[in-house]
Amino acid sequence: MKLTVHPLFLAVGVLSAVFGGLPVFLICALTALLHECGHIFCAGRMGYGCEKIKLLPFGAAAVCDIEGISPADEIKLALAGPAVNAVICVICAGLWWFYPQTYAYTDLVFYASAAMLAINLLPAYPLDGGRVARCALGKLMPEKAVDITLKAVNLSAVAGIILVYVFCLRNPSLIVAALFLLCSVFERRRVAVKINFAAKKKRKGREIKYVILDENATFRDALRLVDGNRYLIIQFYGEKFVDEITEDELYERMLSHGIYDRVLEDRHLTTL
Repeated sequence: MKLTVHPLFLAVGVLSAVFGGLPVFLICALTALLHECGHIFCAGRMGYGCEKIKLLPFGAAAVCDIEGISPADEIKLALAGPAVNAVICVICAGLWWFYPQTYAYTDLVFYASAAMLAINLLPAYPLDGGRVARCALGKLMPEKAVDITLKAVNLSAVAGIILVYVFCLRNPSLIVAALFLLCSVFERRRVAVKINFAAKKKRKGREIKYVILDENATFRDALRLVDGNRYLIIQFYGEKFVDEITEDELYERMLSHGIYDRVLEDRHLTTL
């Protein structure tokens, strides 16, 4: 997993240090990283790969390839990040309840997590709430109508943030958030690209890991079992032993299948 840093992120960090806001900056950056780790962990559990985390001036972003993901799985993936922030808030609140003296050391962590939770649940794309909204609206209207609706929501959110800045809270981060949402209105959606697992380098000297799966298991079920430290061999059983494939064979089959296809689908077709 790579970690890349945008030059403006460093610039914001330097400015924060100059004006005495370095602790707040570091806590916000750590909160953003934990948020993205929630997405990465969930993606890995569902069989998807993430290439890197980018530290940006307005937060962080995990770069994952999720081609063919179902709306239900995308909703789970989108909510995984906010779920981490919610857990952090609950932990902090628990510490305050049992150990009130910890408030002085954890208040910034709580408020940073609460702010990130609230912002990411806004139904504005590409925030997590916007991704959930896209999946939900996709069942009710054509994709073009969904795009128009979400762009209208983004513009409304931008207007609302600016009003909050003008009349309530003069926080520069609100302007950054508004600019981010405004830019996303004109940004074209990235087309997901299937990961070529077969092209990955093979490490020698790995321990072998044997796993038994049902003969109807999907690629999603199989990829959840991949362990970078051990070489996977899957044995498929129905009422009796059906087939065995290696990790390399699994990756080769993935090149011509979707993640929700059965691993042994071709085999079933040829034996009928």
